[in-house]
Amino acid sequence: MYQCSCSFSKPIEPDRLFDCLPKPPRTPKADHEADGGHSTHSEHPSKGLDTAICRTPTLIPPRILPLLHDIAQQLVQAGNQQSCYRIYRDSRGSALEVSLRKLGVEKLSKDDVQRMQWEALEAKIGNWTQFMRIAVKILLAGERRICDQVFDGINFNKDQCFAELAGSSVMTLLSFGDAVAKSKRSPEKLFVLLDMYEVMHELQSEVEVIFEGRFCSEMREAALGLARRLAQTSQETFADFEEAVEKDNSKTIVQDGTVHPLTSYVINYVKFLFDYQSTLKILFQEFETGSDTESQLAVVTIKIMQALQNNLDGKSKQYKDPALTYIFLMNNIHYMVRSVRRSEAKDILGDDWIQKHRRVVQQNANQYKRVAWAKILQTLSVQSAGSTGSSAPADLSNSGVSRAMIKERFKSFNMQFEELHAKQSQWSVPDQELRESLRLAVAEVLLPAYRSFVKRFGSLVEHGKNPHKYIRYSPENVDQLLSEFFEGQQFGEQKR
Repeated sequence: MYQCSCSFSKPIEPDRLFDCLPKPPRTPKADHEADGGHSTHSEHPSKGLDTAICRTPTLIPPRILPLLHDIAQQLVQAGNQQSCYRIYRDSRGSALEVSLRKLGVEKLSKDDVQRMQWEALEAKIGNWTQFMRIAVKILLAGERRICDQVFDGINFNKDQCFAELAGSSVMTLLSFGDAVAKSKRSPEKLFVLLDMYEVMHELQSEVEVIFEGRFCSEMREAALGLARRLAQTSQETFADFEEAVEKDNSKTIVQDGTVHPLTSYVINYVKFLFDYQSTLKILFQEFETGSDTESQLAVVTIKIMQALQNNLDGKSKQYKDPALTYIFLMNNIHYMVRSVRRSEAKDILGDDWIQKHRRVVQQNANQYKRVAWAKILQTLSVQSAGSTGSSAPADLSNSGVSRAMIKERFKSFNMQFEELHAKQSQWSVPDQELRESLRLAVAEVLLPAYRSFVKRFGSLVEHGKNPHKYIRYSPENVDQLLSEFFEGQQFGEQKR
């Protein structure tokens, strides 16, 4: 028994084990980069695996199994049950441990996990999800099958033998998952926690079959307990994230009023949540039995979006220029709306959410237009003669209007428009469609007023000295200069 068992108790090489797992179809991702964000999480390795079939390698050649069965039967009948038990347990247990070690499985404590840099930990968790599948679907399922075949019909406690040969390896695997689940929570960990939970949920039925019986109960309960802990930690991380978004007090000011880094980060985070819809529905069921899991996902997402909006409202107050405040809010809320419309979040949040927030974008655009352009439009108004401090009649079309007042009006327009151009060409509206519509909205009120003013009063200065000092810009020049607004020219190097 010893020689036969040891001869064929060889570890399986890693390449063969990885080859046994089916290759998952690549899951198409939302185009996160197109929205100016960066990936929050690496390629999801597990999609599509739950329905695929593993090709089990040969742990012991089938022709050897009847021989091992005969030897085991003879040893037990001869009263050498303990020797048979020890030889089989040690040889198969060692082969299992070496197979996993060669694969890359290592013992890591909670402290080891806590000290690890995030990139290194994320890579190890990605490996762990593969190790768990290989261990359960291939190695442990295979060991259970062999143990049942070798000791079939023999008066031998095969369940206890299997539990002892597998115990150390199983606990090494589960202890890493446990250490991650109990480590300090952080937003970026949510997605790897969901990966781990997804794997444990996927393997649950196989775990219950492989570890059936009282001798395997500790491993079975440890696996089920890990799944529950991962679900709980994921749920708590959700709540942490919402709170962190609302309370984010980073001092980053986007001087050109463009999309804030927090906005692109949160939107990418939400997009990744929707890559995990099916997993999240299962997870929500763990805590909210009987409720509509899809509506729960909507509630969570709306809360995160509202937390972001609340934070942006606070950040907008950092601007001294109220017009830039409205540009900032318009840009960021437009980014939120556009991102939702282009992702799966659209189906969950619904048209009402989209329409409501589109109105908010428009309100901020209108407020910008009112605040930024009211003064210059007043300068061009024929009803505002009194505001210049002149004693001339209010109606500038009266014959008694003074040339001096009109000169002052033109000079005031030139000065204000140049100030607005110098300042607002530095501001940024990154979305081309929104930028063009905002320029158009300004042009629609400014150009008719300026044309009318030039047409009515231009003759009063055109025939005097230095007419170009006063009518510095034609309406066409003004229109052309408006096309340079919101390009973020001064802050070009800082734009993401």
